[in-house]
Amino acid sequence: MAHRLGLHVAGDAKSRLRGPGIEYADVREYQASEDARMIDWNLTARSDRPFVREAHPDRGLDVWLLVDASRSLDWGTVRSLKRDSAAELVDLLTLLLARHGSRVGGIVFDTRLRRILALTGGRQGRLQLVSRIAAESAAATHDGRTDLEQILRHAGRVITRPSLVIVISDFLVDAGWQKPLRALSLRHDVVAARISDPTESALPAIGIVTFEDPETGAQVEVDTGNRKIRERYSAAATAQRGRLLKDLRSSRAQLLEISTAEPVVSQLIAYLRVRQATRGALQRAGRA
Repeated sequence: MAHRLGLHVAGDAKSRLRGPGIEYADVREYQASEDARMIDWNLTARSDRPFVREAHPDRGLDVWLLVDASRSLDWGTVRSLKRDSAAELVDLLTLLLARHGSRVGGIVFDTRLRRILALTGGRQGRLQLVSRIAAESAAATHDGRTDLEQILRHAGRVITRPSLVIVISDFLVDAGWQKPLRALSLRHDVVAARISDPTESALPAIGIVTFEDPETGAQVEVDTGNRKIRERYSAAATAQRGRLLKDLRSSRAQLLEISTAEPVVSQLIAYLRVRQATRGALQRAGRA
């Protein structure tokens, strides 16, 4: 579903409005009451009447980052912790969006809503936003289960203008978030950025290991040398990911997967290329 996203002057996202800008939209005959500077003289010289070339005005998006700071992010076995990958993604996204004139705000949460950071733009605003998100994440208490359902409901009330909403989380949360995410997607363009570690999908054979639920403290001993246990673990992880993908599709949210096994920047670039190619294909299909 396409959305009319929140736009403001001084960006380079294409608006649905027409007027002075860079990207060509249409051409029409000049009206006597209009500013003569709008006339396209090259086109007018080839005709017997003056014409105006219209373009899509340059605008900036309103973007909200919903950042999970819960204890389950303190896990990582390859390049970094999931928390570090999430922080790097926040830094890259704000850098990219600030360069394109967008305003970015943040909502930091763990077991509860921790802080709402107002929309801001420009280099200084970006640096302050990243710093404050990092500070709030570091101050998270981590007591109890992450209630993503209530966070999404609150975000739906806070974010009034249609915007790009990016939920950065490992999605190791209780059920119930699916319905509010769908409600959010009906008004906004929503991306679910799932942060994961390879050991969450395949258990390595490293002997007897004590696992602890990062949010409840519950512990269990597992013999990772047992092949059948590893197979059941892998099957459960595959089923969990399948349910997540199904829930995101039904919620009309796009999925951005970030693994601690690879550089965040390369994964973000790959996602943006696919997103751009998909939108280009849809636009071509719409014109056909």
